[in-house]
Formats: sequence, C-alpha cells, structure tokens
Amino acid sequence: MSSEANRKEWDLEPESEYRFELDPGTSLAIKHVIGQPSTEYISDETPMAAYANLHIAFEQMRVRALREGRGSPPRGDDASASSEPPRVLILGPDNSGKTTVCKTLVNYAVRAGQGWSPLLVNVDPNEGGWTAPGVISASPVSSPIPTCSPANPLGSAATSAPTALPANALLPLVYWYGHAETRRNPLLMDRLIRNLGENVKEKYDIDVEARASGLIVDTPSSFGTGTGANDHRHKLIKACVDAFKINVILVVGHEKLNVEMQRTYGSQLTVVKIPKSGGVRTLFYLPRPAFLFLIHDHIQVVDLDHAYRERVHNLQLHTYMYGQIIAPPPGVSATSAIAGGEALTELTLAPSSTVISFDDLNILRVGAETMAPSSALPIGATRVVSEMQPVPIDPGLPGSGLLNCVLALMAPPNPDESERYDEEILDLTVTGFLIVLS
Repeated sequence: MSSEANRKEWDLEPESEYRFELDPGTSLAIKHVIGQPSTEYISDETPMAAYANLHIAFEQMRVRALREGRGSPPRGDDASASSEPPRVLILGPDNSGKTTVCKTLVNYAVRAGQGWSPLLVNVDPNEGGWTAPGVISASPVSSPIPTCSPANPLGSAATSAPTALPANALLPLVYWYGHAETRRNPLLMDRLIRNLGENVKEKYDIDVEARASGLIVDTPSSFGTGTGANDHRHKLIKACVDAFKINVILVVGHEKLNVEMQRTYGSQLTVVKIPKSGGVRTLFYLPRPAFLFLIHDHIQVVDLDHAYRERVHNLQLHTYMYGQIIAPPPGVSATSAIAGGEALTELTLAPSSTVISFDDLNILRVGAETMAPSSALPIGATRVVSEMQPVPIDPGLPGSGLLNCVLALMAPPNPDESERYDEEILDLTVTGFLIVLS
C-alpha cells in the first residue's frame, strides 16, 4: 500500500485463508498486526494472465472498429483483420465467476485511457443488475465498477443522492421479466433479450464510439447447464447471439459446454475456454460479512445456496428503496466513513410514503401465476392462458397474490405508434418498482 490513506485492515477468523490477485506491475505490502499466519506462499494458479490476453485482443478489435467507423484507412499490419468490435457472450456453470470476468474485462477497458464506454448487458434475472431482481438490463460503463456490496454487483443506478463515482450513477435500460429463473417463462425471456438487442442496435447506429467500445453479456448459470439438447437454454443462447450480434463466446471453466459451443457456433464466431476466476469469495450473512473462503482454480469450495440468494434479493430490494444502510465500525463516525469510494451519508435515501388507490393502477400478470410445462399437457390440449398473454389482476379478489409482491412500473407506450396490440406491455421498459405491503 502506497500510503496510510490506502491502508486496509481485515479481521480473519482462525483457519481462514485470504488470497490476493494483483494486476501486472502492482505490488502489495502486508503487515500482520496480531498473530502470525501458518503459511505464506505465492500461488501460480491465477487466471489473470488469460484475462489480460483477452483484454489486449479486445483492445485491438476496438481500435480497428473505431478506425473504420471514422473512415480512416486500415494500417498495413492489420488490413485483412476484421473491423468488428468485441461483442462478447460469457457462459459458465453456477459459481464459476462469470460476473467477475465481465467486471474485470469492463474495468480493463475503461482504465485503458482511450475513452471507451463498453456496454455491459446483464441477462441474469436472478442477479438483478443495477436495479432489482427479476429484470434484464444494459448500461454503458465509463468508469471502473466497484464491488463493495452484494446489493450492487455491477454498480448502482442513478438516484437523487449525489455520488463521487460515475459507476454509482448509471442509467440502465431495464426490461421486466418477473422471475429469478429463466425456465419459468423462456418464451418471455427470449422476447425481452431480442427487445434489448434492438435498443442496443439503435444506439450503435447513431454512436460510432459506443459501437467501437463493444459489449459484454453476463448470463445466468442456467445457460451453462441443462438436461438435454432440447433444453430452453440453447434457444436463449441463440437469442443472445442473434440479438447482440455476438462474435466471441467465452466459456468459463466448463469443458462440456465448451465442446457444445464449439460444435454449434465454432464455424460462425470465436469460442474460447478460459479458467475459472480464483481469489476470495466473501459469503455475506447479512447485514455484515462473516466468513472469507478461498476458491482455488480447480476446487469449488463455496456454493451460494437458495437461502443466501433470497437474503441478497431482499437486500437488493431494500437498497433500491432506502439506499445502502451500512453501520460504520466501532470508533468511526458515520459522517467520515467511506464505503467503496462513497461517503456513507451519501448512500442512504429517505423515500417518502405514498398511499395509492388500486383504482389508479392497471395491474397485469404475464401468463398464469403457476403454469405447467407444455409437455405436461394432455395430447392435443392447448393452454387457456399463454405464456405471453398479459392477464388483468383484480386486487380486490381473494387469491390475487399481490401482497408482498414486487410490481414493475412500465413506461408509457410510444405515442407515435397509432396501432396498439395486446402484448405491447411486454415491449415497454421499466421506470421504477412498487412493493405491495398492505
């Protein structure tokens, strides 16, 4: 650490391990304040060299794409190389480090000093991205993304509170899916992915620099594992490839998935298998971090179980409404404490409470609340309510299922469109969220 201002202190439990991964050319000084470690070593099991090589290749693609976008002649040494910017799809099993790879590559790009603003796309509704669980979203990133809380894994959306970091004031484009798992309604998921791709295309058509910066797509673990060739994940992967014009697929630590992608897309685009992300995984037993675990490149030590994910979802919703409420350590004033580069006082929101009559709301549910798969229907039978049909909900009827539900507030329809259609609400973006408490 270069100065006292950069000094950090960790309180490690007995029998715990901590692993530091540093960028090339950086160093770290460690001082043991109390106690002595049982073992000190420098590990050669790190994926950072592979990630750095990927960044260099993507940087070259961005430069060629920007040169072509501005009408400059190609250089002699790359006249025959493709001028397409990097459009990357990252796949992998659960807990393989897909989001870590996304953030690493995005942060490398924005730190390159070339003015890149890569588009980070999150199609994992279980993660929540920049807003709340149950959405897919995309946002341009122009500054490094901090990660100091599981409530904001990719940075924060802009709020009324001032922020010091641009990554905490992003303006994502959000579509509402309404479930944490992609298998709940794969048809709707496919449609939303293609809607998001259309918006990205429109942006790239008018912004040469944004197009040259490229995009990186973070995917759910359900894309990486499935039960057979007819599983919905193959259709959703194809939807991502088509919607975002993917030209590079990165497979994180999964040999079988890499073979599948090579067989399916190897002739159309580049498929690369990369090692899992190593380092420290912090398992948060909310509201404070409790344990630190080490994940080696070849060992899966910590699995994020369903109960943990439920707690993270609750924290994300609470953070969306009230901001990050973090208690400073003993002896540290709340007015001087800083978390992830932001003052704690600037992370807290003070929302007002408003009573809204249900008569002023038009509440719709996409499909039925519970819907059996098509394979479970009798031969020749069809659904009464399709997976894509918006169904009006009467909150006054018993069994409406609205209590403690999260509702997405949709943007108004485009006034320039003269024709309205039944499923128009599926193509609208999200402007906010509402939680029904009583």
